[in-house]
Amino acid sequence: MAAPYPVDPLLSGPFAPIRMECDCADLILEGDLPRGLEGTLYRIGPNPQFAPRGAYNPLQGDGMIHAFRLEGGRVSYRNRWVRTRQWSLEREAGRALFATADPRDHDPSVAGVRSQGAANTHIVAHAGRLLALEEGHPPIEIEADTLETRGPYDFGGRLPGPMTAHPKFDPATGEMLFFANFPDRRFDGALSLYVADAAGEIVRAERVPGPYPALVHDFAVTESHVVFVVCPLILSLERLQAGAAPIAWEPERGAFVGVLPRAAAGSEVRWSPAPAGMAWHMLNAFEADGRIHIDLCQQAAPAFPKPDGTAAPEEELRQFLTRWTVDLRGDAPVAVRRLSGTVCEYPRMDERRSGRSYRYGFVACLGGPGTGDLAHRGIGRFDHATGQMRIWTAGEGQAISEPVFTPRPGSSEEGDGYLLATIYDEPRRASCLAVFDAGQVETGPLARAWLDHRVPAGFHGSFGERGRAQADA
Repeated sequence: MAAPYPVDPLLSGPFAPIRMECDCADLILEGDLPRGLEGTLYRIGPNPQFAPRGAYNPLQGDGMIHAFRLEGGRVSYRNRWVRTRQWSLEREAGRALFATADPRDHDPSVAGVRSQGAANTHIVAHAGRLLALEEGHPPIEIEADTLETRGPYDFGGRLPGPMTAHPKFDPATGEMLFFANFPDRRFDGALSLYVADAAGEIVRAERVPGPYPALVHDFAVTESHVVFVVCPLILSLERLQAGAAPIAWEPERGAFVGVLPRAAAGSEVRWSPAPAGMAWHMLNAFEADGRIHIDLCQQAAPAFPKPDGTAAPEEELRQFLTRWTVDLRGDAPVAVRRLSGTVCEYPRMDERRSGRSYRYGFVACLGGPGTGDLAHRGIGRFDHATGQMRIWTAGEGQAISEPVFTPRPGSSEEGDGYLLATIYDEPRRASCLAVFDAGQVETGPLARAWLDHRVPAGFHGSFGERGRAQADA
């Protein structure tokens, strides 16, 4: 018999798991879908099928995919768990076997079972394959229409280990660039960089030496360079062996930005020092006048303690849209400038401008770490030309996801298109797919397609035409 989920902020309210898979051919629609907007929004996030063993870490919760298909003025829906090895073993057992926070809490029956990861962080497509991602393991391929799990994917044996959850796509070449954190499990600070061509073949693999063994979640790509932002969230095998927390915040080490020409060997990376700060997600990067500008969401400190157990003050967890600038003409430290005073996370853009100069960025805002509210209650559009953040406020009891941009059919103008996000209505205990005019975010949704259940707060998503997911920037 399945046990109830424990009382935990990350297992309740907008984050509470759902325990079923279902299909709905025609959601109830409020408003009008824009003409010509057809395709599928895929979203993914943690959704443990059973009450977790020990403390709960959402980064290891079973991945569940939610797919909203827009076609012929209607919206259909399907959700499926990713069938990882550990998900299947637990489904057969009827209870959790694998701990999400501390491997010492694993059930003895799965001792020695090799994990395939949670596959819960991002879902993207490239070269006709839909991939569920999390950075500790290889991708898991998903069938785009049925959401059936096809199994781990290693690029024909060319990917020997994990892959980042945030690959980058060059809109000019169709290449997918991605990296691996802690390749070969050496924990020496090195990263592995890969390039897959438009056909999905890995054509380059480089080992990139780094400053220290840090958790690196995201990176950036310009037309000519790959950019790594390494922050002092350090993994220490010595602490692990001593029975202490292996991951700790060590701000005295400072941060670094690594710049590598896209055609160069990994050993040619150039590291520039930066003030200590934590950046989980990049909005974009581009080159101008001998400089590289990296726009990202930065917090003063992450929700990880220092080695002595000291936790950061709550207000230091807030994230702000910030620009880091590397001057390629000298050896000056990285310049850091806050772009907006709005607390925000999950930055997205018009991916047709990925790696190029651009004007607009889109964020989830009005909530999140450091605000006293873990959920986001609004969507913002930042305009680099004016420096203004226009915001739509969802309202009390409304939890909103990362916004995903898709262009208006037939338009090539940057930012001319739509944002798609899910909104959980807490009083109604149901979620909807909301469609916004990206140029007028502050006016609210053009249309909402309602489910009869909740879509738990997740991580990332992609939109693509006719069932093929669009690449993430």
